[in-house]
Amino acid sequence: MSFDLSARLAARRADNLYRQRPLLQSPQGPEVVVDGQPLLAFCNNDYLGLANHPKVIAAWQAGADKWGVGGGSSHLVIGHSGPHHALEEALAELTGRPRALLFSNGYMANLGAVTALVGQGDTVLEDRLNHASLLDAGLLSGARFSRYLHNDSQSLNARLEKAVGDTLVVTDGVFSMDGDIADLPALTQTAKAKGAWLMVDDAHGFGPLGANGGGIVEHFGLGMDDVPVLIGTLGKAFGTAGAFVAGSEELIETMIQFARPYIYTTSQPPALACATLKSLELLRTEPWRRDHLARLIAQFRAGAEQIGLTLMDSFTPIQPILIGDAGQAVRLSQMLREHGLLVTAIRPPTVPAGSARLRVTLSAAHSEAQVQLLLNALAQCYPLLKASESVEPNHA
Repeated sequence: MSFDLSARLAARRADNLYRQRPLLQSPQGPEVVVDGQPLLAFCNNDYLGLANHPKVIAAWQAGADKWGVGGGSSHLVIGHSGPHHALEEALAELTGRPRALLFSNGYMANLGAVTALVGQGDTVLEDRLNHASLLDAGLLSGARFSRYLHNDSQSLNARLEKAVGDTLVVTDGVFSMDGDIADLPALTQTAKAKGAWLMVDDAHGFGPLGANGGGIVEHFGLGMDDVPVLIGTLGKAFGTAGAFVAGSEELIETMIQFARPYIYTTSQPPALACATLKSLELLRTEPWRRDHLARLIAQFRAGAEQIGLTLMDSFTPIQPILIGDAGQAVRLSQMLREHGLLVTAIRPPTVPAGSARLRVTLSAAHSEAQVQLLLNALAQCYPLLKASESVEPNHA
């Protein structure tokens, strides 16, 4: 029996779910060139505007001059260099934990952490809206896997009653497609009452959230006893690349011994770690970035409410506009692009069927004037989209 890939691709096109890669022809930032067209972008995860910061670039260049451009080996052979170690120590300090461990990317960090901690005879319980990497990690672990209702500690508790073996509760800190945050105090209390560990992937929380940019755990004033396993990524607010696991001495040693995505891969370039160390310094010394970002979020939400847009319950830089129909979401994205604005349409299977949306993301690199340009364009385009709904068939 042969693979009928053409039919699979045709079906995806027919359902308005076909994905194509835009070609970025400029550095990341608010003003970009995509497929030859200058655009004002509201769709990257560079929340603090550090991805093209001259000091971060200079740190990478200086690191390459000193350490070269490749990791050269896995961490456990001869790929664990001075900058890697210094960055792990800095991340441990940021999170207030004894140790942190670098991974090549967030997907690998999540996969490594879950599979190192649970296996056959154990239980992993996950929020149903968790990132795909967390869901994949749970399924691949071999543990008994179940999803609880979104941000619902009662649903979690019901599943904990049936748990066996070591039990790991896993949640996003900030949910990447909705922008809302996990109810960590309730989840922590529920997990601890049943002797389970809580693991939080705070990929989108580090930087924007917390008094010092320490993410959702800092935001709620929780500690390592509440959240034993904390994951962060470096390719979003930090503006570089990579990820980390932070926790106790025993946790990190367990990752080094048993996390296959850590053991069996080449380390990231040391120069990249040099750049991230500079990003961490800017995070500490330039709190105005978080303050400015918070003002932009408030500006956008107030303006969107006046237009009549359906927003989601989010005070984070992720501000989705709920559309529903996948075809309509793509159409609104195209209309904005004709106005010189780039906002991505998010469709199933990334989000549940019938909940397609435009995912607006804001950055400290945006200005208030640029956010107003987006609001002005939405005020023009959204009524036209709603008018077309009354004369076209539904494609959800």
